[in-house]
Amino acid sequence: VKNCLSIGKDLFSILQVDRTEVIRTCINPVFSKLFTVDFYFEEVQRLRFEVHDISSNHNGLKEADFLGGMECTLGQIVSQRKLSKSLLKHGNTAGKSSITVIAEELSGNDDYVELSFSARKLDDKDFFSKSDPFLEIFRMNDDATQQLVHRTEVVMNNLNPAWKTFKVSVNSLCSGDQDRRLKCIVWDWDSNGKHDFIGEFSSTFKEMRGAMEGRQVQWECINPKYKAKKKSYKNSGIVILNQCKHHGTLTFLVFQVAIDFTASNGDPRNSCSLHYIHPYQPNEYLKALVAVGEICQDYDSDKMFPAFGFGARIPPEYKVSHDFAINFNEDNPECAGIQGVVEAYQSCLPKLQLYGPTNIAPIIQKVAKSASEETNTKEASQYFILLILTDGVITDMADTREAIVHASHLPMSVIIVGVGNADFSDMQMLDGDDGILRSPKGEPVLRDIVQFVPFRNFKHASPAALAKSVLAEVPNQVVDYYNGKGIKPKCVSEYESSRTLAP
Repeated sequence: VKNCLSIGKDLFSILQVDRTEVIRTCINPVFSKLFTVDFYFEEVQRLRFEVHDISSNHNGLKEADFLGGMECTLGQIVSQRKLSKSLLKHGNTAGKSSITVIAEELSGNDDYVELSFSARKLDDKDFFSKSDPFLEIFRMNDDATQQLVHRTEVVMNNLNPAWKTFKVSVNSLCSGDQDRRLKCIVWDWDSNGKHDFIGEFSSTFKEMRGAMEGRQVQWECINPKYKAKKKSYKNSGIVILNQCKHHGTLTFLVFQVAIDFTASNGDPRNSCSLHYIHPYQPNEYLKALVAVGEICQDYDSDKMFPAFGFGARIPPEYKVSHDFAINFNEDNPECAGIQGVVEAYQSCLPKLQLYGPTNIAPIIQKVAKSASEETNTKEASQYFILLILTDGVITDMADTREAIVHASHLPMSVIIVGVGNADFSDMQMLDGDDGILRSPKGEPVLRDIVQFVPFRNFKHASPAALAKSVLAEVPNQVVDYYNGKGIKPKCVSEYESSRTLAP
């Protein structure tokens, strides 16, 4: 039996959405093809699944034997996560066959990886020829079940196969968790569908990433039965990952925040403080953060925003820091969404000792370091925007000018919002609108990357007005950078799982 599953939607006007690969000679197929379907809670989305037996010399459904169909709504699959129903033949008669559909919510991360596997010295399972190996990769789920992610093509009569390079989304591979276990099995294909087990190994996406930049990662392919029986057993071959390319879809920007926690803001417990947390009214820092952040987050695919503070004494030793993570996790300063930044800000305030001085060069240099790593990709994949919220004139102007001149060569922009009623006239120098900013050594900026806006000018305006003002120059800054580097815009890659005939 050569099985093929097709999926359609809207029973009143059936449209084929997609089709799985064909699985040869198997009455209990597990399809590797994934269907991505948009789910709308407020709508009834009717689906129909059909299973067909396709003849060996034709892949068309017109000449295929209909094995059964199943109808349901997308809501039923989403709510149950795993839906099993009988396959109904013509006349809605139920046979012994059933179909199981598993659903999972995608995280919104559209990144994908390109993997290229080979193997050497695999066990020979055939008497009159060599093994016909293929590789299956499974993701281990939290409930101890496993989900087939990809099945390679069969390489006939070869103990040293090199399988075709394939693409798979990071969501499908590991649900976005680089430490999630992956189980990989090598089989010897048999025409009767009873494939012979050669061996297996486990890995993680983090480990596979070791095959980047021309390196290889290798695993011993182990048959547990042979290992238990034979003391001299070493392995059933070696599986090699020759290439792992991580492709991120264009995230227009990587949004990062730096907040001024110097003593000039006033004691946060005092209602006159710029950091005072009013139970019903957000302070100016929060208003500026939300106004700009909510615009930027729509262009950031993972909605995870690094958030930093400067000018405070931080626990546990209460030394002054000018680039600390406000969630106090220096290894992972990211916050989930703008609301996550707000919560981290409110949570860290009582634990800090507001101090000084107002130095912003360290935080610009920190973000510039990340931006400089992006230049190695030679692609337009990530552009960094640093939002600095401060209440006064900075005290490290010379170092800041030097940092900005350096950052002007990188995929990076800096937005500074002045909070409070201080005299910000000196800050206009950084903006570059009234002249070319230069470093203390006289080196000019390669391009204008700084936008400074006093919040008080928008105190009684809508949040959209502030966001429009501070972000107005960003599109041109992005274009100027990539044009200057001769880098063309990167399109979102259209890709799908391999549709080659599977075992």
